[in-house]
Amino acid sequence: MSAADKIQNAAEDLKGKAKEALGNITKDDSLVAEGKAEQVKADAKKAGENVKDAFKH
Repeated sequence: MSAADKIQNAAEDLKGKAKEALGNITKDDSLVAEGKAEQVKADAKKAGENVKDAFKH
């Protein structure tokens, strides 16, 4: 996994956490769901990159 990919995934994860937190504060369930979805997407990308890295070695 390149450093740029790691940074992008971390940024997407943080963005999702921020949306989830804002949704919790404002009681906006759709924003909470959107934030959680972004976190899951970032985790899936991270897992996929880890699998790729495992096969490179």
